[in-house]
Amino acid sequence: MSIQVGDRVPEVTLKRLREGLETIDTYTLFDGRKVVLFAVPGAFTPTCSARHLPGYVEHFNDFRSRGIEVFCMAVNDPFVMQAWAKTQSVPDGLQMLSDGNGEFTRALGLEMDASSSGMGIRSRRFALYVEDGIVRASFIEEPGQFEVSSAEYVLEHLPG
Repeated sequence: MSIQVGDRVPEVTLKRLREGLETIDTYTLFDGRKVVLFAVPGAFTPTCSARHLPGYVEHFNDFRSRGIEVFCMAVNDPFVMQAWAKTQSVPDGLQMLSDGNGEFTRALGLEMDASSSGMGIRSRRFALYVEDGIVRASFIEEPGQFEVSSAEYVLEHLPG
């Protein structure tokens, strides 16, 4: 079962590159903050690179003006996430998070099997709006779709 509105974000560690490779737990990432976490099936994949991440880059300041941080996550290693961020001109402050082993994705109940495409277990495409570690809104795509997790849709449908 996937995470629901009202649920606390599960505690798992993720990786990110800043000054070097960092391990950070999800409670530290989400507690005391308003966050939109969006996840993509894979860095450098067509829809993720052409539409999903670019929308959040374009609207990054719109989220920030509402006091909301933006995190992008994929079941990729942190070096791939960093390289993808560079090719996509990701602004400072938009965190690129690596769930390399898919542990957070599985804890959220939002994994998918992309083995038929040679990609193994990946994250479904989704966005979550989280306040102080509690999911306040979820935008989970049906397989093969890109509608409800876009930056534009999430901005229009944020609670409050």
